[in-house]
Amino acid sequence: MAKQKSVFFFGEGKSEGDAQMRDILGGKGANLAEMTNLGIPVPPGFTISTEVCAAYYENNEQYPAGLEEAVLKNLKKLEKVMGKKLGDPGDPLLVSVRSGAPVSMPGMMDTILNLGMNDKAVQGLAERTGNPRFAWDAYRRFIQMYGDVVMHVPGKQFEKAIASIKEAKGVKLDTELDEHDLENLVGKYKKIVQKYAEKDFPQEPLDQLWGAINAVFGSWMNERAIKYRQISGIKNIKGTAVNVQSMVFGNFGNDSGTGVCFSRDPSTGENVFYGEYLMNAQGEDVVAGIRTPEKISALEQENKPIYDELVRIRNKLEKHFKDMQDMEFTVQQGKLFLLQTRNGKRSGAAAVKAALDMVEEKLIDKNTAIFRVGPEHLDQLLHPRIDPQALKEAVSLTRGLNASPGAAAGRIVFSAKDAEEWHSRGEKVLLVRQETSPEDIGGMVVSQGILTSTGGMTSHAAVVARGMGTPCIAGAKGVTIKGKKVEIGDASFEEGDLITINGSTGDVYSGELALIRPDISKDVLVQTFLGWCDEIRAASTRGHLRGFEVRTNADQPEDAQRAFKFGAQGVGLCRTEHMFFDKDKLIHFRAMIVADTEEERREALQKILPLQQQDFFGIFKAMEGRPVTIRLLDPPLHEFVPHTKEEIEELAAYLQTPSKKLLPKIEKLHEANPMLGHRGCRLAVTYPEIYDMQVEAIALAAADCVRKDIPVMPEIMIPIVCDEKELALLRPKAEQILKRVFKEAGVDIHVKIGTMIEVPRAALRADKVAEYADFFSFGTNDLTQMTFAFSRDDAASFLPAYLEKGILEEDPFKSVDEGGVGLLITGAVEKGRSVHADLKIGICGEHGGDPATIDFCYRSGLSYVSCSPYRVPIARLAAAQAVIKNSGPKRTARTARSTPVKEAKPIKKSRPVKADKPARKPRTSK
Repeated sequence: MAKQKSVFFFGEGKSEGDAQMRDILGGKGANLAEMTNLGIPVPPGFTISTEVCAAYYENNEQYPAGLEEAVLKNLKKLEKVMGKKLGDPGDPLLVSVRSGAPVSMPGMMDTILNLGMNDKAVQGLAERTGNPRFAWDAYRRFIQMYGDVVMHVPGKQFEKAIASIKEAKGVKLDTELDEHDLENLVGKYKKIVQKYAEKDFPQEPLDQLWGAINAVFGSWMNERAIKYRQISGIKNIKGTAVNVQSMVFGNFGNDSGTGVCFSRDPSTGENVFYGEYLMNAQGEDVVAGIRTPEKISALEQENKPIYDELVRIRNKLEKHFKDMQDMEFTVQQGKLFLLQTRNGKRSGAAAVKAALDMVEEKLIDKNTAIFRVGPEHLDQLLHPRIDPQALKEAVSLTRGLNASPGAAAGRIVFSAKDAEEWHSRGEKVLLVRQETSPEDIGGMVVSQGILTSTGGMTSHAAVVARGMGTPCIAGAKGVTIKGKKVEIGDASFEEGDLITINGSTGDVYSGELALIRPDISKDVLVQTFLGWCDEIRAASTRGHLRGFEVRTNADQPEDAQRAFKFGAQGVGLCRTEHMFFDKDKLIHFRAMIVADTEEERREALQKILPLQQQDFFGIFKAMEGRPVTIRLLDPPLHEFVPHTKEEIEELAAYLQTPSKKLLPKIEKLHEANPMLGHRGCRLAVTYPEIYDMQVEAIALAAADCVRKDIPVMPEIMIPIVCDEKELALLRPKAEQILKRVFKEAGVDIHVKIGTMIEVPRAALRADKVAEYADFFSFGTNDLTQMTFAFSRDDAASFLPAYLEKGILEEDPFKSVDEGGVGLLITGAVEKGRSVHADLKIGICGEHGGDPATIDFCYRSGLSYVSCSPYRVPIARLAAAQAVIKNSGPKRTARTARSTPVKEAKPIKKSRPVKADKPARKPRTSK
């Protein structure tokens, strides 16, 4: 059996890999190989595969047999290509050692530059290049980076040493230090290493190489990398690759430099060359914000031949990869080299514009464009902005670079650790730093926004914030941090003070300005893009099913109106219990709860009837003839009873009865386990007058709509059903009330009556339940709770451990558990449609806005998903992606494949199911 290849070489226009080998070479290694094959100037090197990383961790941090031999073989090949040797004191080969996972994780793992430098090599390099300053600068950078990453020397100690030398010389920039200063600094650095690592800095280059390789593989499991993978949902990849590449130097002098550029603007998506560079610098100087870089457009004036070549490569790479590219480059003594290219992280606005433009440019098709925008991108577009009214009186304290769009307000914190601590106390925080580093990822995630005093548009803070959709201002020169105080412009602030930032303009304001959500319904680009998504959904077919709808969960007319503007095709869940907490209704409902007789209960409910009718009318009107599914009362009565002394006395005064007479009634309603108690349809079995009133209110509101020429399509949903006999009892009563009201009003309205499938027994008996239901809607919140026997309110105390230890892959309250709850759903779909082939089936729990769940729903043959109003645009996108992803015979859903072809049984109800058309006022012929 042939030994598995573990190391892949690239150089001199040929490579042993290509872009299709991301899983083995990592994203960086695969693209270095691809660029080499394309003839783009890439420094030669080799990639150690991700499979080695996997084996390293599987074998207790031991490398697989043969790796050392393979690395040495490829090192010799690299030395031959470069005409230099690692460790040669006269003309040393220097290399970089970098990570590169299959999925981009910017800054989360380790990098070493200038490896191969030692006390002899620095002398040889100085003599060979005739540039002693360059040689000593390369050596001090290597010691600082290797000492920090490999030998775990506190990085601040190196920073203090260089700061003291600059202070003694009276200069501010690293570039103002001469060769003697840097030689002195190397001596200081070596003493720091000896003190903190308790051993000398290694002089043997091969020892350095293996130390760096160990560190890069080790960084796969460092805290920040683990946290980033958790935040980004990165799973099921083998690990990181290690790229060993010959060094090119941007710090050779003023004819050398380094930069980061994008083939399009990552903030706006405009098709303009975008980026930053620094002359006489190395790569970390740009991304770490050590010096404020120049805009890439300035390079055209400074070195037009290099700029023109970079533009040609930019165009070639974007055309080849058919996506916006994020590129790192170095210029060494007038020669350009590409060090990396990858699909660029971008803001939500940029993702939409670039996708639309690339279709227009015929670079990609519409289906590809739909996958170029992620749910997180649309989520960003819904992020708050500063209320224009608040801006009229606000004065900007300072302005920095608008690194990541959106507005944020929060309390100032100066470290990632403090951000996490304040956040755990429920505070909204805004992270203020000179510049962020990969170690800050935990604090960056919990912060409302990020403000840095240094760095540019491609600094760590800017790139990570854009990827997360967090508002960010970088390089704000008017920000000066001193301990736990900061001066912003002419104002001073301390930890805990409130400020507001506008990441779209770069302005910083004192205090907490009012924020408002943007209205994407007026954004032409977003609406065009979502229109494409809707076309895909509407045209989808799964057996006899046509289309895949997105509805909303809305309890108030304003919620319904907002969702309608966001593109909802109906209301999939209108929770009526929220309406009862309205002050005008609550007192009457409480009176009903403590009533002694049915007559008293009906009397109290009659006072609520017109108010409930008004609620339903508002929602029907807002949805303009789209289906509105109203769930009848679901929670147990004890949730509505008065609890405080003042509330009990208020109810007693209203009923003109002593409060002490109410206490026994209130206490009697207490349940040991209310989630499994007297709720939902069980209330209607014992107190039918509650559902009677609600059904009558729905009927009256619908009739009122028809009289006013407002199209209406009401649907009634009965919750917590566990047996078909419950529906057999409750459905006829609802139909009688509907028939009576519509007859009295002189209107003809069809109202579907269906049920929520949220009890496992109902899912298992779905064929029986379907005999009395016009539709199903899965209430996955309760279905998940009852299937797992997890309390959603209490599971947070143990679910993190279940996820960390791999017992569960996902939080089942975030994404539907396909292996358990999902089987109940697919089984219920199959059983329900065996009775009623055209049974409309949806989902209306919190899962309805989760992209992974939406994909599952499509595969499982559901007709629609329903989610909160602000998730509707995301659901429209995720639904379109599900359609594209699962199109074709190989990706047919289990339920779509197995929908029985039996003859459908008649549904046991008093009238036939009619077409889904809204009721309207009859037209009279003229």
